[in-house]
Amino acid sequence: MAHKIGFDNEAYIREQSSRIRGRVEKFDKLYLEFGGKLFDDLHAARVLPGFDPNGKVKLLAELKDQAEIILCISAKSIEQNKVRADIGITYDLDVLRLIDALRKIDLYISTVLITQYTGEAAADAFRKKLEMRGERVYVHTLTKGYPSDVDMIVSEEGYGANPYIETTRPLVVVTAPGPGSGKLATCLSQLYHEQQHGLKGGYAKYETFPVWDLPLQHPVNVAYEAATADLKDVNMIDPFHLGAYGVTAVNYNRDVEIFPVVRAILKRITGADIYKSPTDMGVNMIGRCITDEAVVEQAARQEIIRRWYKERVAHTQGKGDAAAIKRIEFLMSSLDLHPSDRLVVEPANQKAQSSGRSAVAIELADGKIITGKSSELMNDTASVVLNSLKYLAGIQDEILLISPIVLEPIIRLKKEMLGSRYPVLKLEEVLQALSISAATNPTAELALRHLPDLRNCDVHCSDIITGDDASTFLKLGIRYTCEPQFPTKDLYFH
Repeated sequence: MAHKIGFDNEAYIREQSSRIRGRVEKFDKLYLEFGGKLFDDLHAARVLPGFDPNGKVKLLAELKDQAEIILCISAKSIEQNKVRADIGITYDLDVLRLIDALRKIDLYISTVLITQYTGEAAADAFRKKLEMRGERVYVHTLTKGYPSDVDMIVSEEGYGANPYIETTRPLVVVTAPGPGSGKLATCLSQLYHEQQHGLKGGYAKYETFPVWDLPLQHPVNVAYEAATADLKDVNMIDPFHLGAYGVTAVNYNRDVEIFPVVRAILKRITGADIYKSPTDMGVNMIGRCITDEAVVEQAARQEIIRRWYKERVAHTQGKGDAAAIKRIEFLMSSLDLHPSDRLVVEPANQKAQSSGRSAVAIELADGKIITGKSSELMNDTASVVLNSLKYLAGIQDEILLISPIVLEPIIRLKKEMLGSRYPVLKLEEVLQALSISAATNPTAELALRHLPDLRNCDVHCSDIITGDDASTFLKLGIRYTCEPQFPTKDLYFH
């Protein structure tokens, strides 16, 4: 049984590319601020079942004959080794990853731009590294007068102090590994220079969330607030749009707050009052491609609960924000959500309590909940995956997919030769052993064939899992949560 779909991704790519092309036609050159994640937009895929996590890249591929890409990264992010929490790599490494991945699908990355530069040595080293590989790199410093002194901003001492990035195509997509990378400032600076060169430049903004034409309290929009609780983003009715058109539209506080400044800058650069509201600047068509409201709403509710667990775990690990937890609890209350609404929570915790060991529960696509617990051979995540594969393949529970004769030497190797303090096998190690067994064992091969069926399944763990297991779940497309408690009293646990 497949997971339910509530979003038409093909219609989305078709309508979104058409909307962007329509905006491009209004200008000699359009600078499109492209927010969110280009690849692996797992949040969108979770709240909009049917959304392709790489749908935005496919969207850009539809526009590749018109588009070139500027990749922004702030010097501060490089200096501080800022990490993308979802995939666990630093922003500067993600820039390299994005360049490679985008070029493989024939998209044109013309420039890497280091923004907000104030002499950071790490930024200098990153620039040199890129230039040695033949990349075109520009550097922008902080803009004088921003955000209050429009006369200074739109002058030779403001945007004029930045080098002009020469572009050749009518659509310039300005994107970044994450927020705070200076995408808006880049677009506006380029518009200033285009005007100086006699071109009619335009600006538009593409953000996936919040969805402007869904209600403020729609679970999809509430899930966005939960996802950005640590940033203190708040969805709100766009007062400028309501005032100009009498139409209710949803935006978020940072866009609404900065809009008067952006509007004044755009008017000073172009001589025209192009946009009446921050919603006007957007080109998001997601709301029109939802095909099953009930499926999408339920998916978004589950995402809010997942975010609550994630923040609680981060706080337990000393990395989270107690205020973000309270914020998500408020959002849960507004939709009458409870942790028990996540159906895998209670079975995992009951299994742990009854067995006295760490345990995991997974909900399969047909609604069946499977549990697993840690043992002397393997941990709980590996156990639940093997149990699930048996169920999906119709293999009796007592049949061993991997012989202990195969597993025990691996454990001895980890313990005696590699010095592992926790020699039980983790999920990825057990999957590797299963793969080897499948070469000679038809039963193991049958089970392994069902591994893709675990994608988009929900999992709950009675304890915080290791980073390795979390990474393996991510690769398998399994959506996990954990109770905010450590599986051991040891301070170093990896």
